[in-house]
Amino acid sequence: MALLKLAALGTLGYVGYQYYQKNFAGHQAAPAFAGGQPSNRHTAVRDAGPDAMRDDTAKDWDKADQASDESFPASDPPATY
Repeated sequence: MALLKLAALGTLGYVGYQYYQKNFAGHQAAPAFAGGQPSNRHTAVRDAGPDAMRDDTAKDWDKADQASDESFPASDPPATY
């Protein structure tokens, strides 16, 4: 009887974990993406510019901001600095 209870508890835990992965884990992986951007957290690259960002920027973007965002995740800074 204890083995049956342990199997039921394990099944319940597995189902709960799968529910969490499906509904909540993906939202934390790509916080910078605006609506309409790719949602695959393993291969997605956000488009450059403030329109592709989820959060509004507090200031207007200039050429250096745009060039920096377009060069990410490259290791070298853009030449417009």
